[in-house]
Amino acid sequence: MTRPLVLDGGLATSLEAHGRDLSGGLWSARLLVEEPELVSRVHREYFQAGADVAITASYQASVTALTERGHSRAEAQSFLSRSVELARTERDAFGDGLVAASVGPYGASLADGSEYTGAYGLTEDQLHHWHRERWRILTDSGADLMACETLPSLLEARALARLLEETPTSARGSASPVPMPSTSATALPSARSRPSSLRSATSCWPWA
Repeated sequence: MTRPLVLDGGLATSLEAHGRDLSGGLWSARLLVEEPELVSRVHREYFQAGADVAITASYQASVTALTERGHSRAEAQSFLSRSVELARTERDAFGDGLVAASVGPYGASLADGSEYTGAYGLTEDQLHHWHRERWRILTDSGADLMACETLPSLLEARALARLLEETPTSARGSASPVPMPSTSATALPSARSRPSSLRSATSCWPWA
C-alpha cells in the first residue's frame, strides 16, 4: 500500500507570516512579479517540513488579470511559467517531491468573491476558452500535477475536464480520473518514478 502524499500548507498564509500584505486582485501571485525569491523560500520551507507536494502560486494568476495590471501578454505568460519553475527548482534542490500547478477558478481572477458561488454568468464554452491559455502554459512548464482548486461551478469543472481530455497523450500519459470533493489534482508525468495511483488528504486525478 502506498502512503498518503502530504500537500504543503497555505502558501498565502506563509507569505503573510513573512510580513507580506497580499491584499489586492492578484493575492499571492503578485509576489511572482515582485518577490519570486520569497515564493521560492516558502516552497523550500514546506519541503523541509515534510511536504511531498508543492502547490504553485498561480491560483489567482491569469493572463487576463496580469495584463489588466499593466503587464504585457508575454510577461504574463512568463509569470505563469515562473510559478512552476520556482517550485521545481526547490523540489530538485531538496531531492524529491512533486509540483502541482494551481488552477484557480474564473472567479478568482475577478477578486469579487464569486469563486465561492460560481455566479459568473458564463457558459461552459466561455469558461473553457478562458482557462485554455493558462492551462497550456502550466502543463507545458513541467508541473507534475494540475491542482484545480475551489471550483464552485459544475460548468467550470466540465470545462476543465475538457481541457484535460484535449491535453496530448504524449504530454500526460493515460488519464484515470478519481473525482473527490474540494481540491482536485491531475498528475502529469514526472521525471521521477511514482506509483500509478496517488492519494492525498484532499483529492487527486492520477495519471499513469
